Amino acid sequence: MKPKKLHKLIIKYVTDSISKSELDELDNELQHPSNIQLFNEYAKLNFRIDSKMKTYDTEKSKRLLLDKMRNDKREPKKLKSNNFLKYAALIVLSMTIGYLVKEFVYENENGTQFSSEENFITLEREDGNIQVISEDGTTQILGKNGNVVGSQVGNQLVYEVNNGAETSEPVYNTLNVPYGKKFELKLADGSVAYLNSGSSLKYPVEFQKGKERKIFLKGEAFLDVAEDKNRAFIVNAADLKIKVYGTKFNVSAYPEDVQKEVVLVEGSVGMYSEINVGDVSKETVLTPGTKGRYDNELGDISTKKVVTSIYTSWVQGVLVFRNMSFEDILKKLERHYDVKIINQNSRLSAETFNASFGDMPIEKILEYFKSQYNMDYVIENDAITVK
Repeated sequence: MKPKKLHKLIIKYVTDSISKSELDELDNELQHPSNIQLFNEYAKLNFRIDSKMKTYDTEKSKRLLLDKMRNDKREPKKLKSNNFLKYAALIVLSMTIGYLVKEFVYENENGTQFSSEENFITLEREDGNIQVISEDGTTQILGKNGNVVGSQVGNQLVYEVNNGAETSEPVYNTLNVPYGKKFELKLADGSVAYLNSGSSLKYPVEFQKGKERKIFLKGEAFLDVAEDKNRAFIVNAADLKIKVYGTKFNVSAYPEDVQKEVVLVEGSVGMYSEINVGDVSKETVLTPGTKGRYDNELGDISTKKVVTSIYTSWVQGVLVFRNMSFEDILKKLERHYDVKIINQNSRLSAETFNASFGDMPIEKILEYFKSQYNMDYVIENDAITVK
């Protein structure tokens, strides 16, 4: 078996998301001593060891863990219903053909939530080791020499702040956040990154002294960058580069989107296409309250004044859309709720909406569209089909 596939099976095991057939496959792979060692490292890391064991017995821990999984294993996850306490949600929707406002208040109603078999946050070290991050857990983050470089408590991962390393090459970790989740990361220079659903951030464990602070983003993040006049902070989002010294801004750079967006809240940033990095004449400078839009195909950058809270509200769990097509709204709902949405309604696809969604089940949003815009939807096999 390829190492990557074995890693995937072990991660699914420790996150309790492995199927029976996969469990049998993993059990077979654990007949090899080298694979047992890898398995035990993950088990220790995720605290799945029997607390009564005074010493760590390799074979016994493997047997106990596999037996526990088989005893606890349920049928594959389907849509599940949860009881929701009282909450209020305001939906403001407008189409290009008109404007509608409607307020919904729900109390103690049942809503349906989706779950994914691989819905876990992971931290990948430069050496290829992958650590599962439990949102309600606590753990230490180790450097390449086994030293503690940070810690995780709940949905925040914090690296120890330092003045920069003397090493010639930085060591990078990559934090991966799946659909349906968000996570907060505090870097070694004191900068904070809030990662949205379906995002990954590659960053150095320690920034280097006297050199630019470089990170690599796929997806969306709100960044609060620590000021350092001697070391610029560079966000690499594929062929778009963003240069800052100390500021707050939002970057949306999902690989599947045709455009990347940078919305500046405070300070100033410079936007460059990859081929123009370092050419001051090609720099597009943003001022607070401005959105820079980068066209992935043309490499062009345009700017406009915006209300920044529209683009940063996701940090507080609120989705706000302005002049967005129905197709793009569905795409963002997929990421936020971790669901698969198949759109068969070509009539609505190109219509433009303004929308604000509070903390509610996705069914409530779909029910509103159904009642107001003559559409329907079907939930089947953990997917939603819009008709």
